[in-house]
Amino acid sequence: MSGNGAVWGRVRSRLRTFPECLAACGAEAAAYGRCVQASTAPGGCLKKDLCAQEFEALRSCFAAAAKKTLTGGH
Repeated sequence: MSGNGAVWGRVRSRLRTFPECLAACGAEAAAYGRCVQASTAPGGCLKKDLCAQEFEALRSCFAAAAKKTLTGGH
């Protein structure tokens, strides 16, 4: 079980970087949020892949920010 502690240590380390990564992608997160909100507003209809473009932009930004954070780059 001692190996399990090392895994959780890495997981905790990555979770601590989450706010920093999300802050780096504020514009993308806002665009995705606006898309979802507009789709779920009265009269709206949220469907699969409706906000796929916005989600992909957010995912790409977050992945790049996480990579920079984990490798120590800025």
